[in-house]
Amino acid sequence: MRRAAVPTDLRARLEAARLDTLALLRALDHARGSHPAPEASLAVLAVQDADCAEALWALDQPGRTLNLTAMVRDTTATLTRLPRTRHHVRDALPPPTRDAVAQLEPVIRAALDPREAYNDIPGRDPQIR
Repeated sequence: MRRAAVPTDLRARLEAARLDTLALLRALDHARGSHPAPEASLAVLAVQDADCAEALWALDQPGRTLNLTAMVRDTTATLTRLPRTRHHVRDALPPPTRDAVAQLEPVIRAALDPREAYNDIPGRDPQIR
């Protein structure tokens, strides 16, 4: 499969999605106290984040080793669902926790190092772009 099958903005969209999810999770850790986030929504969020991580990994693999058409199709679907999943996680929180997360999340997101989008991606060479 040729690299031309991969949209030029896919890597940037995946990096942003992973950083947005990471910011939400860190805000939840700081704000939730005795009010845990809904496990079902967090499980869906974890799966979608893992899909994004796998796609970032796939983008670094040699050409013709993966079915990029299928990866792009599946990843695009995940990227479409991910904002709604994060919204469901926030909405399921009790109002005081939701308010705290709403205040913390953008602050945390702004402070994240862009390289954190590659957390937990095996063999990632930060020099490959």
